[in-house]
Amino acid sequence: MFTSIFKEHKGFGKQIILLAKNELIKTYKGAVIGPFWAVVKPAFTVFVYWFAFSMGIKKLRDVGVNLGDPNHLFNINFFTFMFVGIIPWFFIQEQIIQGSKCLRTNRQFITKVKFPVSTILTYTGLSRFFVQIFLVVILYGYIIFYRVSGGNDPFSWYDLQIFFYCPLLFYFFLALSWSTAPMSAFSKDFESLIVSVMSGIFWLSGIMYDSYGFSGGLKWAMLANPINFFANGYRNCFLYNRGFWVYKTELVIFFAELIGVTLLGIYNYNRLRKTLPDVL
Repeated sequence: MFTSIFKEHKGFGKQIILLAKNELIKTYKGAVIGPFWAVVKPAFTVFVYWFAFSMGIKKLRDVGVNLGDPNHLFNINFFTFMFVGIIPWFFIQEQIIQGSKCLRTNRQFITKVKFPVSTILTYTGLSRFFVQIFLVVILYGYIIFYRVSGGNDPFSWYDLQIFFYCPLLFYFFLALSWSTAPMSAFSKDFESLIVSVMSGIFWLSGIMYDSYGFSGGLKWAMLANPINFFANGYRNCFLYNRGFWVYKTELVIFFAELIGVTLLGIYNYNRLRKTLPDVL
C-alpha cells in the first residue's frame, strides 16, 4: 500500500520529464515571451513588496536578525531579506493551488487513457519546479552582487545547502498534493478553500519578517510552519552562513511533518484513486 505511488512511477521517468516540459509550454502557449512570464509575475510581486515596505514604510529598510539569540543581532537590508525568503514562496503557492487542481485539469489522462494517476501530480509539480530553479539562479546572481558590493567574498560553502533545501521543497509539496489533489477532485469547495487561505498563509509565514525573533507559543507555531522552514532555509544558504543542522529543533519538527505529510498523502491517494474516474 505505502509503496504504490512509487511503483506507479517505475518506467515513466522520460514521460514525466517530457510532460513536465509540455505542461510549462502549454501554460504560456500563445504568449510572445512564452515561459518567461513565469519570471515576470514573481519579479512584479517582488517590486510591489519592495516599494511598499522599503519606500512606503521606511522603518523596515533593515531587518534585525537574531538567529535565536537576541544578544547577537545583525542587520540585513530589507529588500535582500525579503527577496531571498520569497523565492521559495513562488513555488509553494503555485504548487499548493495548481497541485490541488491538476487532476481535474488533466482528467483526460484518468478517464480516457490508462495512465498512472500519481505521475500526473509529479509532472505538473516538476514543471513549476523548473521555474523555481530558474528563479534560484537569478537569486544567486543577485546574492553574488550583494556580497561583492558589501566588500565580502562572492561565494560561500553554505551556498551548497541549496541542493539540500530545493529537493526537500519539491518533495514536501508534491507529497502534500497526494492529499489535496484527490480531495479537490471530489469537492470544488475544498479547492476554493485552498485558494482562499493562501494569502493568509503568506502573512503567517516568516517571509516578510524574522521568525526567530518570536518567543513562547508563537515561536513554536512558527517552527511548525513548513513554509517558514524553507524561507529560513534559503536565508541559511545565502544570508546567515549557517548550516541546516545548527538549529536542530527546527529540523526535527520539519522532518516529523515530512513523514506525516507523506504517510497521510499515501493514505488519501490510495483511498480515493479508484473512484476518481467516476467522479471526474
